[in-house]
Amino acid sequence: MDARSARAGNGERVADWADGRLGVYSLAKSQMRKVFPDHWSFMLGEVCLYSFLILILTGVYLTLFFEPSGVEVVYNGSYEPLNGVVMTRAYESTLDISFDVRGGLLIRQIHHWAALVFVAGMLVHMMRVFFTGAFRKPRELNWAFGWILLFLGIITGLTGYSLPDDLLSGTGIRFSQGAILAVPLVGTYLSFFLFGGEFPGHDIISRLFPVHVLLLPGIMLGLVVAHLILVFYHKHTQYPGPGRDQKSVVGMPFMPVYMAKAGGFFFLVFGVLSFMGAIATINPVWAFGPYRADLVTTGAQPDWYLGFSEGLIRVMPSWEINAWGHTLQLGVFIPFALFPLILLAIGVYPFVEAWITGDKREHHVLDRPRNVPTRTALGVAWLSLYGVLLIGGGNDIIATHLHLSINSITWFVRIAVFVVPVLAFVVTKRVCLGLQRRDRDKVLHGRESGTIRRLPHGEYIEVHEPLT
Repeated sequence: MDARSARAGNGERVADWADGRLGVYSLAKSQMRKVFPDHWSFMLGEVCLYSFLILILTGVYLTLFFEPSGVEVVYNGSYEPLNGVVMTRAYESTLDISFDVRGGLLIRQIHHWAALVFVAGMLVHMMRVFFTGAFRKPRELNWAFGWILLFLGIITGLTGYSLPDDLLSGTGIRFSQGAILAVPLVGTYLSFFLFGGEFPGHDIISRLFPVHVLLLPGIMLGLVVAHLILVFYHKHTQYPGPGRDQKSVVGMPFMPVYMAKAGGFFFLVFGVLSFMGAIATINPVWAFGPYRADLVTTGAQPDWYLGFSEGLIRVMPSWEINAWGHTLQLGVFIPFALFPLILLAIGVYPFVEAWITGDKREHHVLDRPRNVPTRTALGVAWLSLYGVLLIGGGNDIIATHLHLSINSITWFVRIAVFVVPVLAFVVTKRVCLGLQRRDRDKVLHGRESGTIRRLPHGEYIEVHEPLT
């Protein structure tokens, strides 16, 4: 008993010492019981967070065994079909991770699946925020942080799947190098500086490695922390309901409810990703073989989040301008420039909407998408443009699987890029206005009860019940 009391006394003294210098107790007392609204859609953001943490954990494990070297070696390992083949040390170490390191293939696949889920979760989460107006004052800065995370996530994915130096990833690097060369005036210099000379060179893997494992994750980790701090400070926005307005919050305390849920959700996401990594093969680099500049994989496709950028280039006409002894490859440069501009439109939207509407109020209650028809229509138009360009990015796969003409698909996408977003905007806005009218009628006349009554003069009507 005395020993236990002594230990408790020591712990209390340490806690008092820390509280006297850091104010931990008073801070925890005021913040840990903070009330947060709750809704199932908030899980979308948590999926992004937990996927990012899993990426870091699995990435650290893979870093211990991966060798980012462009030095050529002759393979003589466990995967016999490639024995005697010349390859880079990066590709050889990837094969070693897949076949010789205990749990290496499982960790590789969890890492790749987590990357896809991370970007998909960010996109869906941002669309939820967009359509409900959760980006409005005072949360515009948090929207900007999320947008930067999405952009950096796409770039990190590009650098990540380029590291194994297999034939598929090498084709992606070649695609990127062609886009860089199309930049007027400085494209050639940028390519030489990046690749250390002529493509493919021997430096690109060793240069991409610190960018992928250190620079970009470090920036993203800082943005994630800043994003979470602002979420904690502003609290979640809440859906309309009884007792909820711009000044009152209905929800559960951060401790212990949210902390308990967070732990359970993390292991749930980890379990799902582990299950996917265990049963669903992704990026089987051994089937592609090492990268060679004179070969390309049949049906090579980028990860889905880069599909619309490739779609832009695939459907763009091959326009060239020869002026003053220089060739401007507009057929590549214009799509290459449109890719960040389309993403930029998402990043600046909150500030543009606030400027156009003149709305300077704080908003803590979410909108129903139907009640903001213009914003909802713009979001659906953007998603339709993304879908059309995704079809363009996979035009060869669609042509072979559906037995269609690739030329017909290309022309369909070229026309649909201009027509489909406009149609989507008009149709969505009309649907939203129609839903508003239905809501208005329901408020004025009540809910349909299903009961039919005959009036004295013979007319049949349906009885409406008033809303609660």
